[in-house]
Amino acid sequence: MADDQKVAVVESVRAAIVRGEYAPGQRLVEIDLCARFGISRFIARSALQDLAARGLIEFTRNKGARVRTISLAEAIEITEVRMLLECHIAARAAQRSTRADAAALRRVIVDMRAAIRQAELLRYSGLNARLHAMIRDMGAHETAARLLRQLRDQTARHRFTLALVPGRPAVSLRQHDAIVAAVAAHDRAGAELAMREHLASVIDALQDLPAHPLVPAGQSTAGRSAR
Repeated sequence: MADDQKVAVVESVRAAIVRGEYAPGQRLVEIDLCARFGISRFIARSALQDLAARGLIEFTRNKGARVRTISLAEAIEITEVRMLLECHIAARAAQRSTRADAAALRRVIVDMRAAIRQAELLRYSGLNARLHAMIRDMGAHETAARLLRQLRDQTARHRFTLALVPGRPAVSLRQHDAIVAAVAAHDRAGAELAMREHLASVIDALQDLPAHPLVPAGQSTAGRSAR
């Protein structure tokens, strides 16, 4: 029972951090978590330790737990590591993909295109994450998938900021379309190359960002255009 409670708390807080409901540097107080989730201090402390192991929070002497601030330089390094893992995953996905898999990926591309056309930034960002998750699942490499989930969570704020850059969603969509085409065609080399080109483009775009991203993921952006 305690383990189930901890898992539920970890996932809930993880999702809140990724969505930007908890800002970088914000304190996470054990007693507040106890009140919110109806759990003991022991479970709250254990959940925070798990989140720290995932690189989402950090413990500071005499200040407790805070949401970890990921610098732009670290976000670039994380994306470089993602490139190594996601290229391998994309190649595996191309090898293993079924017609149903390909159709599902194409549907997400259609939805991403509609989100750009309708200037729905939050929706586009979510669809982007869904597409990468689907390719991870298709690749069926649990170790790489686990690491990728953690790495993507850590850079959620920066990825969302990229979506605010004028023209970036359209560039991203073309790159995702190429990845899906290669996966659907069972083209391992093509899928790996398309993923590499996409993430190299992400790194280039991150390098062009100001040192302090304008908007954390999910905060004060619901009405903004994807441009």
